[in-house]
Amino acid sequence: MQTKRFLGLNGTKLQIAIGFLAGMDFLLFGYDQGVTGGLLTLDSFVKYFPEINTLESYTEGWSSAAKSNQSTRQGITVAAYNLGCFAGSIPTIWIGNILGRRKAIFVGSFIMCIGAILQCTSYGLAQLVVGRLVTGFGKHYCLAPNSHSLTRNTGNGINTSTVPTWQSECCKSHRRGQMVMMEGAMITCGITISYWIDFGLMFADPNEVAWRFPLAFQIFFAAIILGFVMFLPESPRWLILKGREEEAKEVLACLMGDETDELFIETEFTAIKATVLEMATGSFRDMFTMTEDRHLHRTMLAYVNQMFQQISGINLITYYIPTLLEQQVGLDATTSRLIAACNGTEYFIASWIAVFTVEKFGRRTLMLFGAVGMSISMVVLAISDNISASNKGNSTGVKAGIAQTVFLFVFNTFFAIGWLGMTWLYPAEIVPLKIRAPANALSTSSNWIWNFMVVMITPVAFESIGYKTYVIFAVINAAIVPVVYFFFPETTARSLEEMDRIFRKTTSVFNVVSLARSEPHMYGSNGELLRTLDDVEDDAVRRASLLNKQNKGQRLTHTEHAEKDSDGNTSEERQY
Repeated sequence: MQTKRFLGLNGTKLQIAIGFLAGMDFLLFGYDQGVTGGLLTLDSFVKYFPEINTLESYTEGWSSAAKSNQSTRQGITVAAYNLGCFAGSIPTIWIGNILGRRKAIFVGSFIMCIGAILQCTSYGLAQLVVGRLVTGFGKHYCLAPNSHSLTRNTGNGINTSTVPTWQSECCKSHRRGQMVMMEGAMITCGITISYWIDFGLMFADPNEVAWRFPLAFQIFFAAIILGFVMFLPESPRWLILKGREEEAKEVLACLMGDETDELFIETEFTAIKATVLEMATGSFRDMFTMTEDRHLHRTMLAYVNQMFQQISGINLITYYIPTLLEQQVGLDATTSRLIAACNGTEYFIASWIAVFTVEKFGRRTLMLFGAVGMSISMVVLAISDNISASNKGNSTGVKAGIAQTVFLFVFNTFFAIGWLGMTWLYPAEIVPLKIRAPANALSTSSNWIWNFMVVMITPVAFESIGYKTYVIFAVINAAIVPVVYFFFPETTARSLEEMDRIFRKTTSVFNVVSLARSEPHMYGSNGELLRTLDDVEDDAVRRASLLNKQNKGQRLTHTEHAEKDSDGNTSEERQY
């Protein structure tokens, strides 16, 4: 059948276009995270923001209290971006569902442009902080915590967000783990670009372009999104949610391509509609129930998983590595930024390891591997930093500084493999459809508030306790290992229905891991169906029951949908 086209595209080519735009947004996300750290010690930057200058040459002779205040202001300024993301995390659930996926992304990108303009035109600290808050709020408006349901054959949670939700609702993928890890790789790509731009423009210092251009360059990526997002299709699930069913069928046919059979499209539409209705019944209150589905248990696993990513200490490096290399290791400004740029590049390369291993080795294995490696790396960083600080100027101090630099790379490698994309993947797999939206909203807010905490305290911690900062993170990462081993069930190659069955059989938080290990799989390693005929019939009966209720006049109104459902994604039985 002949279908409508968007930008002259349909089928696989249209899905690639959507994936490219989604990737651009994740790249922008990474760029925002990495760009500020390389600007903090520029002469042209500290000229306008002396309140956050922590260079020893500037604070020499100051009291420890004055230095601590200076570090605190620097931490708050850099972390304001994360605070803006946190502030936007909860309300975006409803805003995103009212506007639709494309409009929410458009508005979020526009807000980000305003924030970038405020930052790059700043002549005082207050305007810079406001600009970072606005950018963070706009970023989370783009990457909002609607649910990300990249479930079996659908596309599942890729980041915390409208962009991932939109992509997962429009693009098919039975390799959900690989898809999410690729989005994590795009984040590291953005970080890498920001580091190299900071390095290149450092040579323009003390000209103000050295820091104003890197901050303004965020607009370039946002402009690409603004220019194309409204010319691509809206999510068919959101259209069904709003009662625009004929339009949803048209979009679905376009996403599938000209060669798709009409009966297949009708079947997919019916199945998607059933799951949209199912998800519309969830609420915030349901998250805290401990019925047979163990909603509270599953919500806490999602929350803690997001928290673990941030308290590992990754953003100690992502945000501050140029400053660490200059102030802790003792490198000059040029060398520190060059190494930071190389660190970002290696981080990007390492992130691809998870893309090709996450389905083979599983979620738990990568999380455990990453946590062990990060803990050991932090131990080495603590030892080398202590030796380096005690032996400045001699060969021992130089060797310790080299070791410290190397293990900043090693830490990033372990994080990229084990945790970079995992916290966007695992929570979406662990929570059921009914509470997908509120549970992911809560877990996402966890990510941002702990991110803010780490970024804010890092300058203060290094000023106050020095190398012991690394010790704290070493202990935290070591503690993550037994928690993951004993409490986090494996979700690899599991559908949402399978996870529901596992948790219904669970009697305590201590036996869910063993149950997940022993429960037979419904799908093979290549996505092939392994379920019994009874399983298939039970699932079909459930969906038919939902549609029968709707046909008897029990369908929720569009207003109730908007209030209760922040997602509209399908279950793992969908192809799209």
